[in-house]
Amino acid sequence: QVQVIESGGGTAQPGDSLRLSCRVSGGTSSTYYMAWFRHAPGEEREFVGYLNWNGGHTYYGDSVKGRFTVSGDKAKNSVFLQMNSLEPEDTAVYYCAARINRMILSGIRRPENWNFWGQGTQVTVSS
Repeated sequence: QVQVIESGGGTAQPGDSLRLSCRVSGGTSSTYYMAWFRHAPGEEREFVGYLNWNGGHTYYGDSVKGRFTVSGDKAKNSVFLQMNSLEPEDTAVYYCAARINRMILSGIRRPENWNFWGQGTQVTVSS
């Protein structure tokens, strides 16, 4: 059984930084492709970032580009989300998503293309 476990959420002030972690365990695959999404009240689930194990390229949602950084450890099926210069608009539940098979890049931003999800971790940015 595949488990996706996030950690590291919390409360921050505008301009602060937070770091989220995600690890995938269980299942039969040795490698999982992983991404970050977030879901704010009243909004649709939004793509945040993705680290392509093949080549190491990273991709970000427009609202976080330049402030957030995705990194990871492929051997440990772990990814991290470093969030800098946090804004109140970053307040949301952050989810880690995973899938076994690689997909074309045009699909990474669509939540329905990810098979496994964590329980989410709350990030609140407020002064």
